[in-house]
Amino acid sequence: MTGFGTATAPLGDVALSVEIRSVNHRFFSPAIKLPSALTKWEGDVREAVRRRVSRGHVSVSARIESAAVGTTSVDTRAFAAAVATLRALHQEHGLAGAVELADVLRMPGMLSSGHEEIVIEDPAPVLAVVDDAVSALLAMRVAEGARLGEIIAERLAIAEELMERIALRSPLRVVAHRERLRANITELLGSVALDEQRLAHEVAIAAERWDIGEEIDRFRSHCVAFRETLTATAGEPVGKRLGFLLQELLREANTTGSKANDAEMQRDVVAMKEELERIREQVENLE
Repeated sequence: MTGFGTATAPLGDVALSVEIRSVNHRFFSPAIKLPSALTKWEGDVREAVRRRVSRGHVSVSARIESAAVGTTSVDTRAFAAAVATLRALHQEHGLAGAVELADVLRMPGMLSSGHEEIVIEDPAPVLAVVDDAVSALLAMRVAEGARLGEIIAERLAIAEELMERIALRSPLRVVAHRERLRANITELLGSVALDEQRLAHEVAIAAERWDIGEEIDRFRSHCVAFRETLTATAGEPVGKRLGFLLQELLREANTTGSKANDAEMQRDVVAMKEELERIREQVENLE
């Protein structure tokens, strides 16, 4: 699921800002980017995010900002030594031009910042800011999840309607098969009397082979469980359970299609599987 969260809090003489972004991914895939003062706490940050986010490619970035105005100074001894060295090289190799100020200042070690190096010994304040950023991220993901839930519920209702149409059609195809079989046998036998008992036996065999009552009952049961999970308010991750239930719904749809032996039912099975596949694409993004 997609989302964005940010949080900022004072951390001694500095301020720590944390940004967290997430995009769709079937599993938890973190990418942590921290300033050097926080790198030793990277594992703690990852674990703090993992405890509350179970799916998505999650990018975490942090920066430390200081309100103090720093001063920049020049190391005069290093500067003088560098100038002397450059002038000596000019004379030794007969180089044209003079030693420029900018050339010397660009050399390593010439400039130093007045800021003191930031040292953070306790990860608790850092993790508190991370937790606030995760809370903001989850709030956005909850809003997106609610919208996705509405779309999935609409798709599920369409799939249920198609299965109910199949359930109504199922006994009619047996009657149609009996009449078709009667007509074919009568045409073949001509004036010979039709054995009604044998015809009934053949129709009963076909009816048993084509029976989809169990598949329909299981499909309905899975739909009830799916909807209950989709609307659960306990706050637990539901994505994996919905994925499992959807797998079972697709299994019943496939079995129903293999037993249909009827063009109208087959069309409804195909349409139902299309709706379930659309649901599957959305469920993979849900946590």
